[in-house]
Amino acid sequence: MKDETRSLSLTATPEPHAVTSAKRSKLNHQQRRSRVAWLLVAPAMLLLATVAGWPLLRTLFYSFTDAMLDTPDDYRFVGFANYLDFADGGHRFGILADPQWWLAVGNTLRFSLISVSLELVFGMLLALLMNQKFRGQGLVRTAILVPWAIPTIVSAKMWGWMFHDQYGVVNDLLLKLGVISTPLAWVAEPNLSMWAVIIADVWKTTPFMALMLLAALQLIPGDLYEAARVDGANAWQRFRRITLPLIMPAMIVALIFRVMDALRVFDLIYVLTSNSEATVSVSGYARDLMVSYQQMGSGSAASVLVFMMVAGIAACFLAAGRFNNGEDK
Repeated sequence: MKDETRSLSLTATPEPHAVTSAKRSKLNHQQRRSRVAWLLVAPAMLLLATVAGWPLLRTLFYSFTDAMLDTPDDYRFVGFANYLDFADGGHRFGILADPQWWLAVGNTLRFSLISVSLELVFGMLLALLMNQKFRGQGLVRTAILVPWAIPTIVSAKMWGWMFHDQYGVVNDLLLKLGVISTPLAWVAEPNLSMWAVIIADVWKTTPFMALMLLAALQLIPGDLYEAARVDGANAWQRFRRITLPLIMPAMIVALIFRVMDALRVFDLIYVLTSNSEATVSVSGYARDLMVSYQQMGSGSAASVLVFMMVAGIAACFLAAGRFNNGEDK
């Protein structure tokens, strides 16, 4: 009996070379998948490098010069003078030493944090609503996506009229509700202009967030919710334990896109508030240097800093997403 038991145990135990061969086969399969993935992505990466790489390198080159916009070929190298606090006859300054730059950075970060947070909350609510089955579902989905389809310039002009202190519908509604006693200058008052921009941006881009989250919600099997109901889980528990973890990858992707877009905001602020000091963004700051003051070198340096800020925050989001995926595994 002992011999039979020993023979069975030896038979059930895999040979070391078999385990090594299986690991090697799995590794080769992963390498083949990786090569195929790179081959599929290569055309898009080549196109991106051609379209975006050359302008980025040109901008980086001009950021180390004192070129002017009207005479871009007449320049001299100034090193990091456009970035750091190096004076040149009192006519030049380092962007990182300019209080206006840090004001623009603060405005941009505040706008991005508040607007993207509100868009995530409202987008989740709209996605949960659109994921339900009810009569007129298609009409509701179409109506919700309309603001996203409107061009930003048109949306900004429309909200500019709505926020007008004399005949704007926003002041008229607030006066009728008794919230305010006198009309407010939404786009002219420094304490209100940023909120006007945030409201307009949330109205326009919340449908994008809702659409991304809705696509993730529709991939969740309904059997999971049925099993949770049988186990006695309420709506909040089902959302926290099932919905939120399963849509987290799509949520991170949506947040990356929205944060990158919010950090580069320019047209909405420029049209709605004329790039005022209370709402100027880093892109608006770079535009003023480049166009209004014709300083191509300083404007290029500001553009490089905008790129670095957006890329750095996007990298942080990607790293956080990989960390969460690693924890899930």
